[in-house]
Amino acid sequence: MTQPILQFGTGRFLQAHVDLFVSQALARGEAIGGITVVQTTDSPQSSARLAALASGRGYRVEVQGRMNGERVVETVHVDSVREGLNAGRDWARVLEAVATDVQVIVSNTADQGYTLNGSDSVALLWDAAAAPRSFPAKLLVLLHHRWRCNPDAALSLYPCELVSRNGDTLRDLVLDLAQVWGTRAPFQAYVREHCVWVNSLVDRIVSAPIEPAGAVAEPFALWAIERRERMVLPCTHPAIVLTDTLARHERLKLMLLNLGHSFLAERWIVDGRAADETVFQAMSDTALRAELEAVWGDEVLPVFEAEGEGEHARAYLVGLRDRLLNPFLAHRLADIAKDHREKKRRRIAPLIERAIEMNLALPQRRLHAALSSNAEGNSL
Repeated sequence: MTQPILQFGTGRFLQAHVDLFVSQALARGEAIGGITVVQTTDSPQSSARLAALASGRGYRVEVQGRMNGERVVETVHVDSVREGLNAGRDWARVLEAVATDVQVIVSNTADQGYTLNGSDSVALLWDAAAAPRSFPAKLLVLLHHRWRCNPDAALSLYPCELVSRNGDTLRDLVLDLAQVWGTRAPFQAYVREHCVWVNSLVDRIVSAPIEPAGAVAEPFALWAIERRERMVLPCTHPAIVLTDTLARHERLKLMLLNLGHSFLAERWIVDGRAADETVFQAMSDTALRAELEAVWGDEVLPVFEAEGEGEHARAYLVGLRDRLLNPFLAHRLADIAKDHREKKRRRIAPLIERAIEMNLALPQRRLHAALSSNAEGNSL
């Protein structure tokens, strides 16, 4: 039997996030059904993971950390994944699934997931045996098949990649490719108007895999979903927040969590701190913790206050401190420092620019110093 949720991506994040939510919701009768996962990469490790997921036996997620000041250690059994397919070998079966009962498509396709591949061509629209190489092309072919077989059925797409307004972005990529391939106008209208492309923000630190399937994750979890007319939710869950203000959630994560991470990485590089230092160890250093608290209190929160969002930012910080003080999470600053300059440009510069736009006259000394420095984590 075809599952109503089709998922692109088998990595540990989705295992400990969407798949876990659906599993818990199924036990309460609050999910639309199970999940078929589609593996799009080939390696011995990913093949072993797919086999484990496809077995139907489920897997465990170890939830470890702090929440509301209390230590949390628990094991969650996840059994929402009912079928596993390999895009390269099982493309005809993926097409068959989309043609029938699929109501929701979920994806998390890593950093290069939205990159097109020049070898993909319009001929793939009619070749049931060959899967396109890029994810946008895969999605275009699947939607074209769905349009031909079942054009009136509801279909909601939930990209979970960490891209601002990810639903709109992925829709536009697919539509642009549909135009390049010369597809018919009625099909393009179907993609643009009938399919429901949902913007969302996912937030959970999943620190390690459990082989062959499973993961270690922090207690905190959030899936902020922007309300859209006609969208079909995969499930209901306490960690799923329906919102008309998705940008607020994005700003909180970017300018408090992500900015905080990059500030710690900046100090790690500039001060020549221990090569294997983790976020927990950095937060346990009294002097460095005081510097980060000063950044949040003196240079970040005033911007949120001026925006009328100070209460939300302070509440977010309460939970964020618990997350960064997670003694179980081996989140290395060396990993956070990868692509450090680009991350600073995306995480720090917008806050400084917003303070200037609002004429706040904030010195923001520490943030200006971090943004203007030439420190680069990749060079270490």
